[in-house]
Amino acid sequence: MKIYFGLLFILFCCISCNWLGNAPSFGDDYVTYTIKAGSHEIENNSNGLFTAGSLRFQVQFDSSCIYKTTIPENQNDINKLLGFSDCSSPHQTNSARFGWNWREGSLRIYAYIYVNGQRQEKELGTVELLKTSTLGLRTDGNTYIFSLNGQETSMPRHCTGGLGVSYKLLPYFGGDEPAPHDMRIKIRDI
Repeated sequence: MKIYFGLLFILFCCISCNWLGNAPSFGDDYVTYTIKAGSHEIENNSNGLFTAGSLRFQVQFDSSCIYKTTIPENQNDINKLLGFSDCSSPHQTNSARFGWNWREGSLRIYAYIYVNGQRQEKELGTVELLKTSTLGLRTDGNTYIFSLNGQETSMPRHCTGGLGVSYKLLPYFGGDEPAPHDMRIKIRDI
């Protein structure tokens, strides 16, 4: 009887995960986020409450993340990866997240923040396609600490203490232009 209820529980969990969208498959604990051609946001975009104050994850980009914008200067626009809003405010007022773009033959990773409504970004480095990279982001007083494969970079933060009412920020393409084709990004929380 216990085995029956255990199997029923596992089945329920699997069905629930698939209904929530962006669930990992049995052989792979990464979540694959897809931004469809002509769109900015991922499908099933549900930015839920975020209370952790830090995140750490692994990411893999594939060749679908190589792109060329219609307007050449938009190639410098930073696409968004993961992060969180901060200081009990909207994310375009206070937030921290990782960004990325394909520029000059490389996939570049950025620290991308809003501090009291002012956007700032800093390139953190490049990553190889199909290789796993480890990223981390945490608050420390009035500072954000970004980590790319063990290398840390500090960026300013508007408030101190906890995040307040915060929500998680998920992958987003752009800038001005929408995704020119379907793009896939694999992410695993660690």
